[in-house]
Amino acid sequence: MGLRRYLGLFGFLLVAVSGLVCQAASAATRVALVIGNSQYRNVPQLANPDNDAAAFAQTMKQAGFDVVDARHDLTGADMRRALRDFGDKARNADMAVIYYAGHGIEVEGTNYLIPVDAALQRDTDVYDEAVSLDRVLVAVESAKQLRLVILDACRDNPFNKTMKKVSMRSVGRGLAKVEPTSPNTLIAYAAKAGSTAADGDNKNSPFTDALVRHIATPGLDVRKAFGFVRDDVLKVTNNRQEPYVYGSLGGEDVPLVPVKAAPSAVAPVADARVDVRRDYELSLQLGTRAAWDTFLKSYPTGFYADLAKGQIDKIRAEDARLAATAKARETAEEKARLAAEGAKQGEIAKAAAVAKTAEDARIAAEQAKRIKQAKVDAAEQSREAAERAADTQVSKAEAATSNMQARGPSQAGAPASSSAPSASQAPAQQTASLSPAAEPVAQPALSAVEINKSVQIELRRVGCFNGSADGEWGKASRLSLENFNRHADAKLDVKVASLDTLGVIKSKTARVCPLICRHGYKADGDACAKITCGEGKVLNDDNECVARKERKVPSASRERDNRRPRRAGRSRFNDELDAPQAAAPRLPSRASAKPEQGGVVCDDHTCHPIKRGCRIEFRTTAQGGGVLGGGSNVEICH
Repeated sequence: MGLRRYLGLFGFLLVAVSGLVCQAASAATRVALVIGNSQYRNVPQLANPDNDAAAFAQTMKQAGFDVVDARHDLTGADMRRALRDFGDKARNADMAVIYYAGHGIEVEGTNYLIPVDAALQRDTDVYDEAVSLDRVLVAVESAKQLRLVILDACRDNPFNKTMKKVSMRSVGRGLAKVEPTSPNTLIAYAAKAGSTAADGDNKNSPFTDALVRHIATPGLDVRKAFGFVRDDVLKVTNNRQEPYVYGSLGGEDVPLVPVKAAPSAVAPVADARVDVRRDYELSLQLGTRAAWDTFLKSYPTGFYADLAKGQIDKIRAEDARLAATAKARETAEEKARLAAEGAKQGEIAKAAAVAKTAEDARIAAEQAKRIKQAKVDAAEQSREAAERAADTQVSKAEAATSNMQARGPSQAGAPASSSAPSASQAPAQQTASLSPAAEPVAQPALSAVEINKSVQIELRRVGCFNGSADGEWGKASRLSLENFNRHADAKLDVKVASLDTLGVIKSKTARVCPLICRHGYKADGDACAKITCGEGKVLNDDNECVARKERKVPSASRERDNRRPRRAGRSRFNDELDAPQAAAPRLPSRASAKPEQGGVVCDDHTCHPIKRGCRIEFRTTAQGGGVLGGGSNVEICH
């Protein structure tokens, strides 16, 4: 074999082996075990752990984990078997993750996970029926780069009322603080040690809901991801629940999901996006229809052309909104004018129908404008993210080029770091990151029903809405938003829910509307508690406990009078005449009586006005008064 042929073959083998080594180094093995215990047999069941475990398992599968072992409602034996099997899978892995949602307990500073068949009749049963956190850590300790345990188990002890204390061991609230002894190990709690976590009102707990949003972000360091989770949970729970992470990692970023490398270019390609990017930003500053039309004439297709078309759609929606608003105002003024001038009812009704149609068109135009605005905002966020990524790639390429130049000619042939692209590849990577095929996909704008539902959920969070978040913006929702305006000193439009309304309500971190309880209940934090009065006291109309009043028993004679049947043909007026004379109004004596000025006097048959200069005196039947009742008032004239 000739020397030249030998060297050629050796070079080919060197390149092939290098490629295989780089490929093996970049393909990190990641495994995950996910456990959700909801169907407890001896204590009340939990609603969310099964849903939380399913959501986290799906997130890990989408993140490209090599193994995702999802288990639900495990007994003690099943949990130990699952941990043993997972330990075998994690033995050669770079990253090993265990997620657990369910009940947990802390005894004498040691944390235990509770299987679904645990009874825990005595405090010492925890050693036999539960699984310690130390056993969980053993299952991940062989991973090379990251050992991660996530516990959404910081709930109240469900066995607290039934567990017998047969020893001096203390059973704490929530989970105890832990310090991992193995390096590169993190243990994440849904709530800080010694406190409890909430299950929440939604399908998932607040902790897991935030976790699946951030933990699998490509390129995001796992510690920073848990920082974002902490911020979201604090906001949702009004600072009542704070997730916490124990353990430490080194100085390098450790993302759970690495960033996918952009495909390398075969040949150097000049970055043709510099000019279009500059012109787009100039048109964005002007923000007029004419500016965008000019931009599209120069760049009719491509990534930035699509963004420009979205900006034009937004301007059209705003023009339509302004026209609809003006039309609604004109029709309302015409309706008011006809009513003020006393026009015919038919004309007023016709004007009212036209005004209503115009108002509906205004509301629809307002909603369409908000949807277009949301789409443009999402597209702009994607553009800025893509441009930042492209700038970062260019910076790395420039740094790699500088390092190669610093090595000198003797090392020019050495392979560059796999983490930095070559200078010739940088423009191509920048172009690819901004192209429609590789750009971040903009999230679709929220529909009207989704906006309504989100606003209803936020109104319920701040205490202004107690209905169901069904996405229907009806009378109850409008009244709730009016209540929010009144207590938050806001001026939001209650006729239609909007993204602006959603943002204003989300900015409120505490209850806005006061808690109003029905009669018999009083406010106790964020809930209504029943009022219980002590012995001998009753609850009055003002929700106050007052002394009970004894009922007066009527006399026997009064009861007989009440029970006496009324004679046929007699009216209540006759009964009043039959009443004892002492109960009648006291009349002045004849000597002191003065002439009545007006009035009416009645005998047994009729009534007539008192004559001028006459007066009224009471006379018995013998004295000339009425027969009925033994006397009556008579008219005395002199």
